[in-house]
Formats: sequence, structure tokens, C-alpha cells
Amino acid sequence: MEAAKGDLAFLPLGGTGEIGMNFNLYRCGSKWLAVDCGIGFGGVELPEAEILVPDPAFIAERRERLVGLVITHAHEDHIGGVAWLWPYLRCAVYATPFAAAVLRRKLAEVGRLNEVPIRVVPPGAVFELGPFSMRFLRVAHSIPEAQALAISTPHGTILHTGDWKLDPDPLIGPPTSEAEFAELGERGVLAMVCDSTNAMVEGHSGSEAEVRRSLGPLIRGLRGRVAVTCFASNIARIESIARAAESAGRSVAIVGRSLRNLEEAARECGYLRGVPAFVPEDAAGSVPDDHLLLLVGGSQGEPRSALTRIALDSHPNIALGEGDTVVFSSRVIPGNERAIRAVQDNLIRRGVRLMTDEDHLVHVSGHPARDELRRLYRLVRPHYVVPTHGEWRHLAANAALAQEMGAVSFLLEDGDVLSLAPGRPEVVDTAPVGRLAVDSGRLVPLSGGVMSARRRMLFNGMVLASVAVDGAGRVRGRPRVSAPGLFMPDDPENDRIAEEFTDAVESLPMPLRREDDALREAARAALRRALGRRLQKRPLVDVHLLRV
Repeated sequence: MEAAKGDLAFLPLGGTGEIGMNFNLYRCGSKWLAVDCGIGFGGVELPEAEILVPDPAFIAERRERLVGLVITHAHEDHIGGVAWLWPYLRCAVYATPFAAAVLRRKLAEVGRLNEVPIRVVPPGAVFELGPFSMRFLRVAHSIPEAQALAISTPHGTILHTGDWKLDPDPLIGPPTSEAEFAELGERGVLAMVCDSTNAMVEGHSGSEAEVRRSLGPLIRGLRGRVAVTCFASNIARIESIARAAESAGRSVAIVGRSLRNLEEAARECGYLRGVPAFVPEDAAGSVPDDHLLLLVGGSQGEPRSALTRIALDSHPNIALGEGDTVVFSSRVIPGNERAIRAVQDNLIRRGVRLMTDEDHLVHVSGHPARDELRRLYRLVRPHYVVPTHGEWRHLAANAALAQEMGAVSFLLEDGDVLSLAPGRPEVVDTAPVGRLAVDSGRLVPLSGGVMSARRRMLFNGMVLASVAVDGAGRVRGRPRVSAPGLFMPDDPENDRIAEEFTDAVESLPMPLRREDDALREAARAALRRALGRRLQKRPLVDVHLLRV
């Protein structure tokens, strides 16, 4: 797939039709620009994979023409994939000071800090990469220094909104500059690639200042230990929680690696200046319960998070029980409902009181609701709109709203190549897309043999047989069969399967038993037949052959 001369195109490789893994490409002539590189989570649909990243194969094949990767903000679904995918891209990464501070910590964790060239770009800056002339536009979001990106090309200007909202009082950082967006609209915007997360929500997303006003009285009215969980990257929320704790006479202990990393990045960049140092996690036990507030990571029920371990009473330093309260100062990301309910059930089982955004003003979204979308469409007046950052129902709602506001909308899937110019936009090609699992520090294809085998073991179990055969092909000793997840070790069914397996192997022709590969495959087939008579499942089967 090569560009027509002078072509301008947009290609999402992740984040369109799904939540997370935002990875977008723009092409102008023969040059490519990448915007954001995020992760997603497997969740209940893909329990065999905890962290996912988009497959970069398409742009990796063209990386000599990739002019750079621009990060709009430091949320995991926009920046978390850089540490894993950069070896395939090999380009400079452009980010604001806060996003760069977060990225450095992520790169250090995987040993790539000194490999990746990070170019720090101030918020609101103008810079050029090849044929793309870019300008950062400050937007309010639930993280410092979020930026929209105006991309000017010989064919016209594209506004890539990133994540944004219209918050008159975001507490940290300036509000979204409506004047700058209006000025951009006056100059003319060919296409707007727009956040769709809350496109189904009527009204306004609310202000971060409203949450701060609510948290103080709420925390002051509680007794016992209070734990508050929120998105680690919401530095304004962390500051609000710390202020509420101070007004209630409570010291704040921070619990969870992601929170500690984000706190360090925030303080490095000059945020949280008025917030005293937090109590170390291992010193929280020395603070009386009525004078302690725990700021805990794991608001989405992540399996290894601090809150999940506290709920299971398996955390090494922190325990909660009767008379304590946990405040969920966060929203439920689609796909995480079951995991969050499990954490909440375990907390309630321990006698903990819960407060959520369903019953208290403890959270507002960082994404625009429909009134905010309408406002930005009026200011920018794009000719075309491409909804991104959402599942299909979110994209469709945003597309319909954009049409109402006078723009022409295009609904894409990951992999669709949308030619924006010259001529009327149309999908002209498709690129291969996929997902990779981050597994023990390596990337594994989600559809490959490793993950397929893990998925099969997860639902159908595994049966392993060991058989010793001498050089002449005679079976020595009694083969052993183990079936973890299917039978207990002392289950007599194990012995019956082992007997059938032994008989089947001993009945194989002697010449076949002298060839390792042929014997191993025949033994697997024999084991599958023995299991088929006993089980209604098709477990993963393997045979260890020992030559003696």
C-alpha cells in the first residue's frame, strides 16, 4: 500500500471501535506521523492477557518514513504502549514535560530509558515534522498538560482532539482555550478526529472544582480508616483528596506503585506544590485510624492492584474492615464492571462501607458530554468528522451529533485508510491490524500459539503424559498422566486414563515406536482418544517422551 502523490490520509491502528490502545497514523505524501501509542486491558473477555498493545507491523515496515510519534497526554491508553512498541518504530517521541516525565519512568522499568529519544515540547507550542506543521492546543482533561493537536498540511488542517472537556475550573492547568479553537475554525478545518467516549451522555461532564467542594465535607463526616481510590493520573483529584484529608485532620498515605510513580512525575514538573509529602505505605500503621486517609491505586479492579489485594486481605501493609470506608472517586471503564464489582463485594464482605459516584459527588468525567461536543463543533466548524476513542455505540452517537451540527461524518474501524484529500474523503484501503499481549516482558500475538494454548488451558484444562521408551521401542515402567484443573491427583480417573494410554502406546507398531517424532504424535493421539471417552472437553494435550 503506497500513497498516491500528494495524498493526505488517516489510519487508526488502535482506539477506534474500542476503549484503549489509541494508536493513530497520518500520511502526507510518502511521510507518516504517529499520534499516541497506548495500551488496553484484556478484562473478562480475554482473561489470558492482562495488558494489550496494538500490532505495529504496518508502520514498522515503513518506519524509515515515520517522522515522529506525538503524545497528546500521559494516560495509559495514549502513552502506555511506547515502552513496548518503540523498538518497532525507532523514531523520536514528542511530549509535554509531564508526559515526558511519566514516559521516562515507564521506559526505565523496561530498561529502555537511554534508547528512546524524547523531545520535550511545551504546552501550546508550534513544531514541524516533515510535511506536518503542528500546534499543541491546551485542553482541560483529567490529567495535566493534555493537548489537542492541530496538524497543518498542504491539503488543509486536521484537528486531532485527543481527550478533552470544557471545564471552567479544572484546578490544575488552564481551561480549554475556546478562543484558540474559534481562531482555528476561522482559518478553516478540513477534518476533526474527535474523542467519542461520552457522546451518548446528554448535558455537561461537570467540573473538577465541584468534586473538590464535595470531598471536604464528605471526608470530615467519616470515622475509622478512609481509603479513596481514583485514577492515578488525575493529579487535580489527588490534590483535592489531600486537601479534604487535611481539612478532616487526616494524614495521607499513598498505596500502589502507579500512584507513587505519577506523584513523583507531578512533583518533578511543579505540581502538588501545596501538598505535604505523603506518609510512606509501610508507615501507615503508625497513624491512628481516625487520622488516616489512604490514597489507593486500583480503581478499575486490576487483579494485582493495591485495592484488589486489600479487598482480599492479602496486602502486606494495609488492612480494612468494620467501620472503615472506601470512596471510589472514579468512573467504571467499560469492560471493567465485573472486576470492580468483585472488589466491592469483597470489601463489603469485610464490613467496609462504600461510596461511589452513583450516590455521592466524588467524580466527574474527563471527556466531553454532548453539550460540550456541540460547543466545540460550533467553534471549529470542520468539514468532516471522524469519531475515535470509543466503542461502536459511542462512535455512532458522535457521528450523528456531528451530522446535526453540519459536518459530514465517517465511521471507521481500526485498519481503515481514509483518504482525506485530494477530493472527497473515502476509505481507499485497509491495513492489517491486530493486538499483542504484553507477557512477562515480551510481546506475544493474541491470536498466536502461546495465547491460544493458554486460552484453551484456561477453559478446558491440560493433560500431560510422561512415557519412557527404550531404544528398541519397548515401554519401560508405567506411563504417568496428570490433569491439573480436570482431576485431583488421587482421582481414580487418572489411573483409568493412564491404563488406556499405556495399552494404546504398547499396541503401536514397533517401527513407529523407534522414531521419536512419530511416537510422540501417535502418543498424543492415543491420549486424546482416551480422554474423549471420559470427558466432554477437549483439553490441551502434550506427551513427554523419555528415551532410556
